[in-house]
Amino acid sequence: MYKKRKQKKYKRIGIIALLVIFSFIGSILVLNRSGKLTPVEMWLKDSVLFIQKVILKPLHLVEDKVTDQELKKLKEQASSYKTLEVKNKELEIQLKELKKVLDLNTALSDQSYLNATVINRNASYWYQMITLDKGKKSGIKIDLPVVVNEGLVGLISSVSNFSSSVKLLTMDELPKQISVKIEVGENHIYGLLTGYNSSNKTLKVEGISENTEIPVGSLVTTSGLGENIPAGIIVGYVKGVTSDNFDLARVVEVESKVNFDALSYVIVLKRGDVES
Repeated sequence: MYKKRKQKKYKRIGIIALLVIFSFIGSILVLNRSGKLTPVEMWLKDSVLFIQKVILKPLHLVEDKVTDQELKKLKEQASSYKTLEVKNKELEIQLKELKKVLDLNTALSDQSYLNATVINRNASYWYQMITLDKGKKSGIKIDLPVVVNEGLVGLISSVSNFSSSVKLLTMDELPKQISVKIEVGENHIYGLLTGYNSSNKTLKVEGISENTEIPVGSLVTTSGLGENIPAGIIVGYVKGVTSDNFDLARVVEVESKVNFDALSYVIVLKRGDVES
């Protein structure tokens, strides 16, 4: 053991000595200001460069290895930060949605309602149906309205013990027409919410018999004339008025403020007027 240490010590001293000698020779060559090297000087210079490369190459390899490791580590850290940034944004979105639900809970303090979470949403039926984490055991029944802070989302269509399905207003044709009223000044015009026009992203209100002018921006809410749907739930705002295919009746285009792409937390309402 002692001999090995001694040998290593001598090797180090030898390498240092060589470096000093060749550095000294290199300095002499640098001090030659004539600009012309003799054959001996050229040989010495080339030899110094060659030996320096041989001695220093392992050190460069170690430096490169350390640099690669540091670079890899930095890339991993950058990737980790990006993942955290995405997670934070997602949490911020969820917190905003929860705050909206809490605000709506306050507004519905005198009403009977259930908070629910969207637990499943099939990409093939994205604008047709969602699944909630509440069912019969929580008092959910078919045809109960589902809402968010911005307005009506859809109706409960099927129920199991611990989950339920909701058919969204963004279906092409609703399985059940919903009675609504359009606020025009101090009066109301009644009609039926029948479906969704995907081309211009508006809800369709039909069955309007009155010939009263309906201004753009008029508020549309549920009328409360259905069995399970309370009055006063916001449906949306009038975007335009057109005629049906036969040019016999008017079709009111209603724009919903609900973001149907981002449904995470919803509220299921039970019978009872929502209007104050």
